[in-house]
Parts: sequence; structure tokens; C-alpha cells
Amino acid sequence: MSSRGDGTDYLRNYRLGKTLGHGSFGKVKIAEHLLTGHKVAIKILNRRKMNTPGMEEKVRREIKIGSLFVNPHVIRVYEVIETPLDIYVVMEYAKSGELFDYMVQKGRLQEDEARHLFQQIIAGVEYCHRNRVVHRDLKPENLLLDARGNVKIADFGLSNIMRDGHFLKTSCGSPNYAAPEVETPTVVSQKLYAGPEVDVWSCGVILYALLCGRLPFDDENIPNLFKKIKGGLYTLPTHLSPLARDLIPRMLTVDPMKRISIPDIRQHQWLKIHPPRYLAVPPPDAMQHLKKATVAYQLLYDNCSMASSGYLGAEFQESEDVYSPGLLPNLDLQLSTGNRISQEASLRQPEKWLVGLQSPENPREIMNQVLGTLQALNVRWKKIGHYNMKCLWCHNFGLHSLASNHMNDDFINNASAISTTHLQPQPAVKFEMQV
Repeated sequence: MSSRGDGTDYLRNYRLGKTLGHGSFGKVKIAEHLLTGHKVAIKILNRRKMNTPGMEEKVRREIKIGSLFVNPHVIRVYEVIETPLDIYVVMEYAKSGELFDYMVQKGRLQEDEARHLFQQIIAGVEYCHRNRVVHRDLKPENLLLDARGNVKIADFGLSNIMRDGHFLKTSCGSPNYAAPEVETPTVVSQKLYAGPEVDVWSCGVILYALLCGRLPFDDENIPNLFKKIKGGLYTLPTHLSPLARDLIPRMLTVDPMKRISIPDIRQHQWLKIHPPRYLAVPPPDAMQHLKKATVAYQLLYDNCSMASSGYLGAEFQESEDVYSPGLLPNLDLQLSTGNRISQEASLRQPEKWLVGLQSPENPREIMNQVLGTLQALNVRWKKIGHYNMKCLWCHNFGLHSLASNHMNDDFINNASAISTTHLQPQPAVKFEMQV
């Protein structure tokens, strides 16, 4: 079957909306994920327009990094759909647009607001560096804001992977935000750099712009701009607080070996005023259990975890939406039959969004409680290890009580026969549990 030109045959799970913007290789549209109702942004890249040396590699790199990263301050990539003509990248939707537009509208920010935004920027950059990725093009145009004004780092097209013992040498980024060691007006002056230090410089320029309403290094003549950057020639306005006047020069130090690091920035007194909870407590690593998760699960994860009172708490609330009956009919059926959860429990917002259960209790005691719960739910099991078992739940277990919940292999393997003992087929669920 041939695909229509609008790409809807490939995007059956989404309802496309208006166009948010156009780029060199395509456009970005807003869309609604039909199963969950959450908004996403879909970047539509035309393969023919990308047919230039290095451009497809740039796009592939951005997609790969975005697909792997799970952080509240890094833009998410949920799904990539490739067709013969286009590449559809389903991404997190940042409703409030670019930080650049916000800065143009507001002008110079008060220190508390600038600090709030900068804390989030540093949290996202630190996450990237911890996962061996250097962005290399940090600027307000590549920092997006969600519906609540929280920062999302985007556009990893110029990023690269850091490897032990290897240095980077590519000159890239925007001249006003690029570090001196990256500014290379001639090939002769090209220098090697490790990576994190160039992001620190760019963050210093962003912080200066947030607090001062202008750039520290600016000149219409590019050679003059390079001279100012390489000489570290800028002025600090008198309205800056003493702590801000101490932090900015540390970040805009010309010598990369003497430049402050991201961990040291986090420990600076200016950044530690009213810190968000997640800067003080390491966040849970959600990357592993989301690698093979469906798009629906990831959207629910993002929109539930950020509104929870977990590690982000009330200081970072992406959405007030929680599960409500009628949104997902299949889930409603499971809640009302299999698990017998009350309506009040289904509406209650969870304290944390985690896969599995964490407890400091003794494993044997936990196992006893688990077995007691399974027995109360009419689940039969077969132990295949001290803390591992195969389980079976069937609807007619509730009608025909057995003397014991323990079962053998034949009982597990013949579960399908159980569901055919009545005139009406009965649902049977097999699963494995491990503590």
C-alpha cells in the first residue's frame, strides 16, 4: 500500500496539529498521542534535503543521544519512524518555546529567577557529561521551556561522545557562546579540547545574559569578536551580587585548565541558594527500565513522575494530570477486575513512579508478605528459586478454591486448558516474580 504525502499512514498513533516551525531539512509539528492524550512534537526530516556530506550523521547522532537520555532537563525522544522519503522523530513537546524568546521578552532577569533557570541548565548539562556527552552548542536558542517554564536542553546535532584519552578538535557552536579554545578563525590556530570545559564557558555566557540582559562578548566584526573572547574582555555590571560577580569570571576563564568545573559550579554558594531538591539528592536512574518501554508508557512516566512528590517534589511539576477513569478503557477494565483496586486508590497520586517495589525489610519477610498477597488474590505459583517464582492467575480460581496455592509445571503449562473448562472463555495471566 502506498503512503499518502502527509505521512499519516506512518503516524497512526498520533493526531497531527499545526506546524510549530520550519528548519533546513523539514518542519516540526505538534501532535497528540491518541492512547494517552499527551502532546508531543514531531520533527519531520526530508531525506532528500539531508543528502549532504555529514548531515545525516549529524541527525543520527542527535536521535541516538535523545533516545538514550532520560532527564527532566533534557528533551526526550520517544520514537523514530523511518520511511523511504522522511524521518519522523517523536519528541517531548516544550510548550513555551525557546529560552531566547523569553529573555528577549523579559530582558534582564532578577537573580532568583535567573538562578532557578540556571540550576536546571546545570543539572541537565551535568547529566550529559555524566553520560560522556558534550553538547558544544549551548545557547538560549537550544534551551526550551515547557508549559511551567522548566528548562529542556535540545539540539544535540553538534554534540559528541567523550572517550578516555581522546580529545576533540572540531570548531563548532555559535561564535558568541563558543569557548576560546573552540574559536578557530584559521586552521593553524586549531586547538584540542576535552569537552566539558567548552560547555562550562557557554553556560557562563548564558548566565551573564540571564543576569545582564546582554552578551558579555559581542561585536559585528567577527575577528574583533574573536579577539574579545580570546582576551576575556568583558565588563561586569555593578548591579550584580557579590556571589554572582565571583561565579561568572570563574566560568569565563580563558585558560580551560583554570576554568571552574560543573561539580564545582554546583557547590558554589550562589547556586546553592534555594536549591531544588533534585540538585541535592541524586535522581533515580530511569534509563534502564525505559529502554524497551512503549511510547505510551514513557509519556505516562514523564507526565506522572514529574508531578509526583518523589525526588522532584513540588518544586518541579510538569503537569497536574493524573490517571482518570475513561482515559484508557483497557486499563479501567484491569483495575476493576484483575487487581480489584478501588476508585479512590486509582485516583490517588503516587509518591514515586518506580518499576517494582523497594523495601529495607528482610528478604524472607518480604517473600512471606508477597506470598500472602498472592494467595489473597487467588494467584497460584511454583517456586523456581528462593526468591523467584512462576505465577498464574485465572478468573475461575475464585470459583473453585484449591487446597494450596502451590502448583507444579503441568499446572503452569496447561493454563490454557483451565480457561476452556467453562462455556465462556476465562482470562488467564501467567507471569514471573523475582525479589
